[in-house]
Amino acid sequence: MSLKFLDLTRKTIGFRLTLWYSAVFVLSSLLFFALAYFFLSVSIQQKDREVIQSELEGYIAQYNEGGSNALQQEVDLQKDLSGKNPFLVRLAGPENETVFLNIPDKWAAFDLRKLEKKDYRNKGHWLYLKTKNNQDILEVALQRLSDGSVLQVGKSVANRTELLDRFNKIFAAAILLVVFIGLTGGILFAVKTLRPIRHLLSTINSIIHTSNISARVPTRHTGDELDEMSIAFNTMLERIETLITELKMGLDNVAHDLRTPMMRLRGTAELALQSEQPEEVLREALSDCIEEADRITAMLNTLMDITEAETGVMKLNLEEVNIVTLIEEAVDLYGYDAEEKRIKIHTTLPEELYLNADGIRLRQVLSNLLDNAVKYTQSGGTIGIEAFQKKQQATVIVRDTGIGIPVEEVSKIWDRLYRGDKSRSQRGLGLGLSLVKAIVQAHQGHIEVSSEPGSGSLFSIHLPLLTAPHPSR
Repeated sequence: MSLKFLDLTRKTIGFRLTLWYSAVFVLSSLLFFALAYFFLSVSIQQKDREVIQSELEGYIAQYNEGGSNALQQEVDLQKDLSGKNPFLVRLAGPENETVFLNIPDKWAAFDLRKLEKKDYRNKGHWLYLKTKNNQDILEVALQRLSDGSVLQVGKSVANRTELLDRFNKIFAAAILLVVFIGLTGGILFAVKTLRPIRHLLSTINSIIHTSNISARVPTRHTGDELDEMSIAFNTMLERIETLITELKMGLDNVAHDLRTPMMRLRGTAELALQSEQPEEVLREALSDCIEEADRITAMLNTLMDITEAETGVMKLNLEEVNIVTLIEEAVDLYGYDAEEKRIKIHTTLPEELYLNADGIRLRQVLSNLLDNAVKYTQSGGTIGIEAFQKKQQATVIVRDTGIGIPVEEVSKIWDRLYRGDKSRSQRGLGLGLSLVKAIVQAHQGHIEVSSEPGSGSLFSIHLPLLTAPHPSR
């Protein structure tokens, strides 16, 4: 069980983030300590060499003034003043024979005879001499004098080594603390970084198990990418919830609107089957059944058209279309219905206004708007249709003096199968305006509405003009 838990933990992002953070922190600390050790070592070595060089220059000055006797007196004087002389002082002749030698008592482990065996003619300014057991090193500076002699001054590096060893021990103890801090910081970093993702997963799991689409991811308002992800996810949930709500309402409306024609169709068929009827009555019953079936088919086809337009898969047969001609055809089509209700239709149209559009689909748009205008305008009212060019757009306005739309329903008229209270008395599917908006948007245009109850409504369609001028213009 523990091995399985460790294996699962190892695969988590939090575990990998912790390891990465800890590794970066520990390696950075190691690099810092390594650089500190290097600079400390170089600094101490430089200081020791400055001290040795200073002593060498002092002894050279004494030798140049009084020879080896003056050098001996200077060494004895330092012994008398400090009680000891921590420096090796050796004067070698031209053949590297020892002329004068001063050795601190504690340096018995050094084999100083090696100095007599070395040839310094091609050597550098500094040389090192190790003890027999390699536990200490003697750092020696040398200088060839004007008479061919060589003066050597040396000092043990034991103090330097001891200081660096102490530093290493401190570092060894500190590295454990560094590893602990790295792991702790890595865990805190992973927990804090992944908290929005955990909230997201928690919300997703809650929705999966409870089907409660109203759950939301907590946001921190930090403005970072993870917070933006949470906000975007909440926005997506809100849209999904809205779509589901609209879908439920749409299905309810579909069920309600389909129930009536289905019951009529069934009732007509049952009535025709229950008794022997003349052929004319049976034909009339079949005609009524076909009418109801056509109404159902029209509803389903319209729903499919709306879905295709909204999802961008509606096939548009784009061509050069004079929208003025389409408006005139729609006015002729609904002119008879308008005359029956004593409604006057006024048009203000240019001679031509060309678009790159699907003429059949635009006829549906204009027909639906005119049908609604005639349907909801009282007897004796007026309908005005206007078309004009504004910048790179063609604008079509349909204005009526009908019953108008209540303020609270203006934003809902584009919803599928929505029918306001005042429109329930009129025969219809509640899909006309949804289809109008979907087709206009499929043509990269938009539609607007303004209305006042009792004073009428105004619909304005805005569509892009044909990019290339028509040859007749």
